[in-house]
Amino acid sequence: MTFLETPDQIHYDLRFQGLTEQTIRGISAELNEPERMLQQRLDAREIFKKIKNPDFWPELSSIDYDKLIYYAKPSADAGKNSSIQSSNDQRDQVPEKIKNVFDRLKIPETEKKFLAGVGGQYDSSVVYHKLQEKRQKSWIIFLEMSEAVRQYPDLVKKHFMKLIPPTDHKFAALHGAVWSGGTFVYVPSGVKVSDPLQAYFRMNILFGGQFEHTLIVVEDDAEASYIEGCSAPKYDKRSLHAGAVEIFVGKNSKMRYSSVENWSLNTFNLNTKRAILGENSYMEWISGNLGSGATMLYPCTILQGDNAKADNISVVVASKDQHQDIGAKAIHIGKNTSSNIVSKSLSKDGGISKYRGLIDIKATAKNAVSSTKCDALLLDECSVSDTIPSIKVATDDATISHEAVAGKIDTHQLFYLMSRGLSSEKAMAMIVNGFFSSVVKKLPMEYAGELNHLIEMEMEGF
Repeated sequence: MTFLETPDQIHYDLRFQGLTEQTIRGISAELNEPERMLQQRLDAREIFKKIKNPDFWPELSSIDYDKLIYYAKPSADAGKNSSIQSSNDQRDQVPEKIKNVFDRLKIPETEKKFLAGVGGQYDSSVVYHKLQEKRQKSWIIFLEMSEAVRQYPDLVKKHFMKLIPPTDHKFAALHGAVWSGGTFVYVPSGVKVSDPLQAYFRMNILFGGQFEHTLIVVEDDAEASYIEGCSAPKYDKRSLHAGAVEIFVGKNSKMRYSSVENWSLNTFNLNTKRAILGENSYMEWISGNLGSGATMLYPCTILQGDNAKADNISVVVASKDQHQDIGAKAIHIGKNTSSNIVSKSLSKDGGISKYRGLIDIKATAKNAVSSTKCDALLLDECSVSDTIPSIKVATDDATISHEAVAGKIDTHQLFYLMSRGLSSEKAMAMIVNGFFSSVVKKLPMEYAGELNHLIEMEMEGF
């Protein structure tokens, strides 16, 4: 058995390097999966080999699929090769080295304050997963995804990769072949989760991949909120994050999904997120995207039921050597459906920010209403901001609007703040935070503070 030593002295099994059949079978065996899931993985690998990269995405040729490590399980003692049980729900049993990582990320403090549940994924292995007792009594399921495959096979089979099939695109197929970790959330009919559930994913491996799968099922007349944070340290080797999020929202239900992603520049962030809504349901996406060398992310909402509504609100920061290709999709099927998309982006130091969106109004979507607003802030002459919308309408009674505005920081505002004693850096950061405030204020307090802090760090030295 061969292990790779990374800068933080955590070892990884090289049996999982390269997208081979042996790798796929090894991951499935490590997770103790049923034969059905193994076959699904092998089929997805065959699909992956046949699909080409989308031609509109940023340059992806530097991804070496033969060098990537597709499954990484951190050990409690690297020298002894001992490992953490994926179902571990007692924080005091988590190894000190890994615990310290999440302490620095303030995850335990956040949980103690108000969060209903928390899960932490370190590379491919979930090391800490907990749900408060009062939530368990409501029959809410909040599990690591691999555990859910074993404990609730019928429920998972009904929903897993149904919204994001492997045939969707190349990285959906890759995800279907090598996924590991992630979260399964099930909220029964009539149950309303007042406090948000949380997961934090950290990729900590050189030239590695992280492929967590988040599956959320909110039954009829239910409500839930879920928060996801992602990060990675700065290494000089290319890493790949190709996770998937599938959300099913029943009739008369509400779901809010919030995420703050701060990957390092060596990371390709190729996430796929999709939700489907029942009658009279509501879906809200709140997202902050910073870091990563290249991000391709377009959360999609399928408004299948009549009177379904969706909001998609995002913050994007593109700095030097960053290409952020981010947008949103809304597919209207039911009658009287409505979607609202707000995208705010900042480009600096030559960063590239693109909004790529799709509004698809089907013939059955009578009286559909859709609004898209893209605001872009450019801090220098060499940065780029593009808006690339696609609008398809198959009915004559829809109401659709698209607005895109790009500009620079108001010099009068900057002068006013500096005349009150602020440095140019502080004044610039204050204006930028104000530009993003409509999105940030929708996040829970701890995450709003984190996002503000990350934005201020981006403005340091500008």
